[in-house]
Amino acid sequence: MEALGLLHTSPVHVPVFDGLRDAGHPGLELRHHVEEELLARARREGPEAVARAVRAALVRIADGGAGCRVGAVLCTCSTIGGMAEALGGELGVPVVRVDRPMAAAAVAAGSRVVVLAAVASTVGPTSALVEEEARRAGRDVSVRTVVVEGAWERFEAGDAAGYAESVARAVRDVRDADAIVLAQASMAGAEALVREVRVPVFASPRLGFAAAAALAAGAGQG
Repeated sequence: MEALGLLHTSPVHVPVFDGLRDAGHPGLELRHHVEEELLARARREGPEAVARAVRAALVRIADGGAGCRVGAVLCTCSTIGGMAEALGGELGVPVVRVDRPMAAAAVAAGSRVVVLAAVASTVGPTSALVEEEARRAGRDVSVRTVVVEGAWERFEAGDAAGYAESVARAVRDVRDADAIVLAQASMAGAEALVREVRVPVFASPRLGFAAAAALAAGAGQG
């Protein structure tokens, strides 16, 4: 049986991606791996400090086990996503960073992209990813970044509603943008609170999961 492995840095992502699977890919087996210390250490010491630990986690996920072969791995953490993607070539299975499809969609929406982040460590990786997708698409894009002050403290306190509302307020405050990117997968809850905002708001879980699920399904047919 083919499966999709997922590397998370918070357990809150598990039900989110289970829900996406149930809604669009009910036959796909998900194998969740939560490594909270990866993000905590990356925030303290920088993403490169966890390269070895990320590789070890990916190896464990790619190995699958229990008679279930993993056809692809999805990294749902934006801070370490680029590193995970780069290490994928060593695993023999594709590794998808959850925010790449989102970045591509934002670039397609217009030339002025605003990246909202709840964690400062994500600003650099997400901005670089948007710029990379712009080069790939042959588009001139300007990227502005905003760290949503106080949001992550609410997330860490388990205040999901307060976290989503603080992100939503930041979305409403954005001016002069063609697209707004929510850098962390955990910020997706704010989407439902900003339906009135005319600028497209892009979150990563749905788009990233769809891309990874397609790879896993393709591996199962190969």
